[in-house]
Amino acid sequence: MTLFLDNDVPESIVPSLLHLGHEVIRVRDVMPADTPDDKVFTEAARRQLVLVTCNRDDFIPLASLQVHSGLIVLVRRRNRIGEAAALIRLIELAGDEGLAGNINFA
Repeated sequence: MTLFLDNDVPESIVPSLLHLGHEVIRVRDVMPADTPDDKVFTEAARRQLVLVTCNRDDFIPLASLQVHSGLIVLVRRRNRIGEAAALIRLIELAGDEGLAGNINFA
């Protein structure tokens, strides 16, 4: 699975995703840092990527207004290990079919 990581997703999560065979595309690597959230969301949909973000306030409304490939809202925890574990658990349990076109929380 290829994941599109928003700028607010901790970098420390990336090695675990790569180790499990997932491809990661960071928003900051393909778009300017000041790109508005609606453009980020549209780019994820255009590329048919699941967007991972911590920004529920902006992306949940966007996901309710347009077709998308999936949105994962990463809930902040006391430590990065807990965040990575929750994200990996969701990805592994839901799989491509469970994430596609849905809003999920990890």
